[in-house]
Amino acid sequence: MPVPVPVPVTPATGPTPTGPTPPGPTERERRRGAHYKWFALSNTTLGMLMVTINQSILLISLPDIFRGIHLDPLSPANTSYFLWMLMGFLLVTAVLVVSLGRVGDIYGRVRMYNLGFAVFTVFSLLLWLTPVKGAAGALWIIIGRVFQGVGGAFLFANSSAIITDAFPADERGRALGIMSVAGIGGSFLGLILGGVLAPQGWRLVFLVSVPFGAFGTVWAYLKLRDNGVRVRARIDWWGNLAFAVGLIALLTGIVYALNPYGGHTMGWTNPFVLACVAAGIAILALFGWIETKVPQPMFHLGLFRIRAFAAGNIAVLLGAMGRGGLQFLLIIWLQGIWLPQHGYSFEQTPLYAGIYMIPLTIGFLVAAPLSGVLSDRFGARPFATGGLLIAAAGLMLLQLLPMDFDYPWFALLIFIFALGTGMFSPPNQAGVMNSLPPNQRGAGAGMFATFQNSASVLSIGVFFTALTLGIASALPSHLYAGLIAHGIDHTTAESVSHVPPIGSLFAAFLGINPVEQLIHPAVLHALSPANHAILTGRQFFPQVLSTPFAKGLHLTLDLAAAASVIGAGASWLRGGRYVYTEPDEVDAATDARRSLQLGKGSAA
Repeated sequence: MPVPVPVPVTPATGPTPTGPTPPGPTERERRRGAHYKWFALSNTTLGMLMVTINQSILLISLPDIFRGIHLDPLSPANTSYFLWMLMGFLLVTAVLVVSLGRVGDIYGRVRMYNLGFAVFTVFSLLLWLTPVKGAAGALWIIIGRVFQGVGGAFLFANSSAIITDAFPADERGRALGIMSVAGIGGSFLGLILGGVLAPQGWRLVFLVSVPFGAFGTVWAYLKLRDNGVRVRARIDWWGNLAFAVGLIALLTGIVYALNPYGGHTMGWTNPFVLACVAAGIAILALFGWIETKVPQPMFHLGLFRIRAFAAGNIAVLLGAMGRGGLQFLLIIWLQGIWLPQHGYSFEQTPLYAGIYMIPLTIGFLVAAPLSGVLSDRFGARPFATGGLLIAAAGLMLLQLLPMDFDYPWFALLIFIFALGTGMFSPPNQAGVMNSLPPNQRGAGAGMFATFQNSASVLSIGVFFTALTLGIASALPSHLYAGLIAHGIDHTTAESVSHVPPIGSLFAAFLGINPVEQLIHPAVLHALSPANHAILTGRQFFPQVLSTPFAKGLHLTLDLAAAASVIGAGASWLRGGRYVYTEPDEVDAATDARRSLQLGKGSAA
């Protein structure tokens, strides 16, 4: 089915003309009602807030979760549990959002959205009830998170389309801006909530979603209604299967590449990783071919002929690449290095890391609503493009900070980065959604979310790889020299210093002193009291990690800034402001303008 080309929209200026009246609102627009759009916005905002808080709340809560289920996060056998707890949710949402967006186009976006709320709430409750510990507890949590991701994918895939159906074109930027505040702002708020709730009880980080999910499910069922265009179509089973298998294979390879293999610090030489990556790329290429052959494809490649859609998706892909791994960097920097050196115990660092990252939330909350409103009037291009450039500037300026920085400068720079992100997100999303035909909004929103979520997983893999390479080049020698200087024998120091760097990163991420866990208690007790206190205290490991971490940090920030700048270029290429208009509406509007011009000519 060919994709109609969007028609530029030029705001009317000057006094109201005489002559034929342009076409009034369609029946579908009248059905929206004056109040329904606000019911739709408030419910989708709640859904986005709940899901994105849940995405990031684990970043801060993992230390308490591992302690709660009695699992040693530094054991090599448990590394995969750590990675899948962290990334399983993102992987599932990235895989499913396109399929579920297309299902929403066929069977009703509100129906699929309501189902997502219910699924997410049920598995939040099951995660709170986690009845087992150890490896079994870790598997329970991973499986629960995967099914939470299924519910989240239903919400991600249909929320933007519901808002686009509910609001007229000249108000969508504001509406999507508010929802974006909930979406990305929730990822920042989750850090604070995790830091507050997890020390009180790790189960609370799952329970907090249950009352909001139950309320949202009932409210969505009672208040939301499908007023979008429904399309009778068959599900593209082969396309869905190829896309899911290809993307899962690719992202699984990236996840397992973070594990050491065969004496190497990373797993990029692991045959399983190479096979997953190669198979994923090949199957995704096959998926692209399938989508050009089936009569009703899941992934409408023809939509990329719409310049605003193509540019907005490329921009969100690159923007998410620059942003996705940044939270991990900042948490490691704060929890593993800065906070212990400033008197905080390792048990306290998760809470205070969330508190000290509040400027991220504030910056986004300041910029996102305003940029959404302004983009309704001036178009997405200046705000989305400028936002990515500001974010890139914030990333580059972060490199000027020493590892033991003065906090006001750190707060200012992450605030600047968040301002840029807030300027970019709502206008870019509104520009993409405005460009879509009504019967493709679910699929288009799913494609948009797939680019964003896939880039987040890819960003984490790339950032961790760059950090690990930087740390691997310097940490063993620094750690060995420090251990020898404080009385550890050569054999033990050699063994501890060659622990895979990813283990040290996880330790920093989880707020754990690995030295105390990696050195046998008998060896530690044989030291002098002074050396024992130094090695098991707050200062030794953060100081040893600082220089190696700085090498990896600068490399990752360079990559993130470059992605943001290239994304800004893609955003600029979207062109001026325009909104998709149905061909019959365009013909009627054109006839009205021509009649008006003829009337003016006769009068003259």
